[in-house]
Amino acid sequence: MGDARLCKIDPMPHDELADHCLELLTPLGSARYRRMFGGHGIYLDDLFIALIIFERLYLKADDETRDAFQAAGCEPFVYAGKAKSITVSYWTVPAEAMESPAQMQPWARLAIDAALRARASKPVSRARKPRAAKRR
Repeated sequence: MGDARLCKIDPMPHDELADHCLELLTPLGSARYRRMFGGHGIYLDDLFIALIIFERLYLKADDETRDAFQAAGCEPFVYAGKAKSITVSYWTVPAEAMESPAQMQPWARLAIDAALRARASKPVSRARKPRAAKRR
């Protein structure tokens, strides 16, 4: 049998950062998070606007908001794909934005706007049928 130390799974991300991010975002609406992707997904009024991964907050961006994030020295979320690195539309925030809700607000508003545009551009899907209950 292999060495058990090689099979060790990293612990879940600390909820303290997620809780802090909710405090920063709550003045803009009802904020909540859900564990996903080995990190957290953050929703504001049920709109997915951010990721916390590798202990960093990434806000949703798009073609209209990306330049603001770049100009502030923020970094995109990049992960290793099968053949190349993949950059997605989530960007870090300036360090000072993590200090207070007032400093987070302009960045969060950019993320909200980008998420709303993304939602509006998606085709309306048919309602899903409820899943059958699992039987034991």
